[in-house]
Amino acid sequence: MARVIEAEWDYIVCGAGTAGCLMANRLSADRRNRVLLLEAGTKDDWIWFHIPVGYLFAINNPRSDWMFRTEPEPGLNGRALIYPRGKVIGGSSAINAMIAMRGQAADYDHWRQLGMTGWGWDDVKRVFAKLEDHFLGQSEHHGAGGEWRVEAPRVRWDLLDKVREAAIQMGVPALDDFNTGDNEGVSAFHVNQKKGLRWSSARGFLKPVIDARNNLELNSGVLIEKLIVENGRVTGVQYRQGGESVIVRARREVVLTSGSVGSVAILERSGIGDGAVLSRHGIEVVKEKPGVGANLQDHLQIRAIYKVSGIRTLNETYHNLFRRGLMGLEYALRRTGPLTMAPSQLGIFTRSDPRQERANIQFHVQPLSLDKFGDPLHRFPAVTVAPCNLRPTSRGSIHIRSAEATDAPVIAPNYLSTEEDRQVAADSLRVTRRLMSQPALAPYRPEEYLPGPVIGDDEASLARAAGDIGTTIFHPVGTAKMGLASDPMAVVDERLKFIGLEGLRIADASIMPTITSGNTNTPTLMIAEQGARMILEDAKG
Repeated sequence: MARVIEAEWDYIVCGAGTAGCLMANRLSADRRNRVLLLEAGTKDDWIWFHIPVGYLFAINNPRSDWMFRTEPEPGLNGRALIYPRGKVIGGSSAINAMIAMRGQAADYDHWRQLGMTGWGWDDVKRVFAKLEDHFLGQSEHHGAGGEWRVEAPRVRWDLLDKVREAAIQMGVPALDDFNTGDNEGVSAFHVNQKKGLRWSSARGFLKPVIDARNNLELNSGVLIEKLIVENGRVTGVQYRQGGESVIVRARREVVLTSGSVGSVAILERSGIGDGAVLSRHGIEVVKEKPGVGANLQDHLQIRAIYKVSGIRTLNETYHNLFRRGLMGLEYALRRTGPLTMAPSQLGIFTRSDPRQERANIQFHVQPLSLDKFGDPLHRFPAVTVAPCNLRPTSRGSIHIRSAEATDAPVIAPNYLSTEEDRQVAADSLRVTRRLMSQPALAPYRPEEYLPGPVIGDDEASLARAAGDIGTTIFHPVGTAKMGLASDPMAVVDERLKFIGLEGLRIADASIMPTITSGNTNTPTLMIAEQGARMILEDAKG
């Protein structure tokens, strides 16, 4: 029997990740609102949450990562992938690539064309600017003074300069800023850091206010079991903490901000979702909603690797204790150098073939190589040149594995399941080979290591190779998509209200109807900002 806490909150925010930290900040800014923020993870009191290169130690580590895995994927030739999600305040923004990326104007204009009023580029670019404290300062495209710090990288590599030169030789335009609405071009990524330290959502939005506001409470180490639904309205949350089940009540609204994996699991354990899935696990159907857990989209990157010679990469430094010591010293004294590195430093947005209307592939270029996350770097000098399809047409799903909250979900992204995605994969590897054969790189004798020179140039061979070396870039979205009430697969409306239940909103990456053309962390913050504004507006009547 769950214990009921008599005190009521105005708002209960479920998940203190990227979206939840911002949501709690905004809802509690009015001291008349009592806000409870629930988080399953821990405090970010580990050094590797803050040193940027710490992602190497945080991903696939049970201290910081939920350690999810996909099902074996037919499109990946039967392989299962790790599926990292942050297990800490700040969520995945505490372990991610720190790349500040909005996507393309056409992404959001497409949402508007689907009937989502208020979500076009002209609407959301103002929200992005409001959030920012950008190193370029206030401008037509950027903001200053916001909580979301954006800086230039604090490390450079001659090898990446040469890859940039090669991209320009291939016809990709030089670019200074990926975040003006059209990101086609080559440039260094801007990063969410401040003076050489990772800038997570918790650092930006939660920590500055949590001790100063007595109307905001953070409760961590909480595993949400289900939502409380009474007479068609969500009135509270039941969670487990320290072996005890507890019920808390919300006077106004419950807001799900647990992401494309977590928000779905909470809904389904509450009896909200596809009736067939719920019945399979013995859960009574409270609200039939087949779109819950469907429409999963993710960016699959194809990690092509080229050996190089005559130019420095991180691989040699990693295996040299003296050089590693110098890296640590540089970071300690100046907060610069390889320890400030995001997982990818150079970006290339281009088209997989000339028929594409806009850039549809994104390269993440790294002066290093390894077999997979968690493995040591290779002992030979190499560069990783990893294209990903920005707008995949494959659709997957995420569903609970059982009614037990501690069981990991069933994650089936369904990568490369459409002919269009297989074609883009093959074409992107052709673009990769063309890039690496440009004159700027010739002095360094690039030698294809993966997928390997034995792989032919025909579509079938390249698509199979993509299945062999493709891996998630950790951008799951769409599992509770925003849409019109007439769409049977829509879960929330344009104001992020759950369609068919009162008192419930979702404000995280799960509501994206289609994935944005780039890294998804900054768009998730924009969604939370929009959602908070809508909640506060609607509360005023």
